[in-house]
Amino acid sequence: MLQEACSAGAQVALQLGRDEEHYAALAARLRSAQPTTVLTVARGSSDHAAAYCAYLIMARLGRIVASLPMSLVTLYKSPLLARDALAIAISQSGQSPDVIEPIRYFREGGGTTVALVNDAASPLAASAEFALPLHAGPELSVAATKSFITSLVAAARLVAHWQGDAAFLAQIAELPKALEQAAQADWSAAIDVLAPAERIMVVGRGTSFPVALEAALKFKETSVLQAEAFSGAEIKHGPMALISEGYPLLIFATRGPTQDGLVKLAEEMRGRGARVLLAAPADVSERDLTLPLGPTPDLDPITAIQAFYVMAANLSIARGLDPDRPRHLSKVTKTN
Repeated sequence: MLQEACSAGAQVALQLGRDEEHYAALAARLRSAQPTTVLTVARGSSDHAAAYCAYLIMARLGRIVASLPMSLVTLYKSPLLARDALAIAISQSGQSPDVIEPIRYFREGGGTTVALVNDAASPLAASAEFALPLHAGPELSVAATKSFITSLVAAARLVAHWQGDAAFLAQIAELPKALEQAAQADWSAAIDVLAPAERIMVVGRGTSFPVALEAALKFKETSVLQAEAFSGAEIKHGPMALISEGYPLLIFATRGPTQDGLVKLAEEMRGRGARVLLAAPADVSERDLTLPLGPTPDLDPITAIQAFYVMAANLSIARGLDPDRPRHLSKVTKTN
């Protein structure tokens, strides 16, 4: 896991050097077709990447995006209107039937279908009209790392091309170097707090919320740590009742309009006795962990999760576990 996580910068550089014409062709189609419905289709870590993709599409293009409950297609056989829809699937393996079948359904129904998938020879890639390889390379660790990061980058590329935003594309091109630097971030303070922990709440908001979701999943997978992810806006709607003396919280306060609220939330939770780990950029004096910056705030989640993955792999070892062999899990999960 650690080796693969640290290789993400090189794999992103590989991806950025390929498939430019395919992204351009997809962007031309989207600007011409003007889809009225945008859906994401994904599970697990890929669904967290899809949430990031959705945030970018909504924030930058003004299109409302929903995550498709796949059972509507696979089990309920609901008569969904596919024409004029855009369906974006994200997958590492491209093997799960409940991701493949909706893409086939929307393509046959006249929608535009896209697969961001690591295995370019997979059934999912064959099912989508536009297959955009992640170029993460073989990923042997059960816990996805570099495939998640390359999924985020592919999502950002898709949005930048759809917008026709040359400045955003230039910023995306700077990610390999930023990721290499992020992999060197020192988050050992988090290991000291979390090695003996039994539970944790992971918090984000806006574009950092998908990172909170992914971090919570990795805590469960690799450290057998009961972890729940919440938006910073939801904490006071019930989850705050869980807070007790020493309760650990990891808060991702990336740059942008949600940062101030998350920094204030960290202060309030400290006042209630929580053991807060505030991950924020170097200019935030209240931080416990320094968040490495992306080339622009919209790309901060990518460098943030890079720093987290390195810490998570080392945390698993500190807890006496093997991050490459999480119990009960396998690399490819197939659901209907």
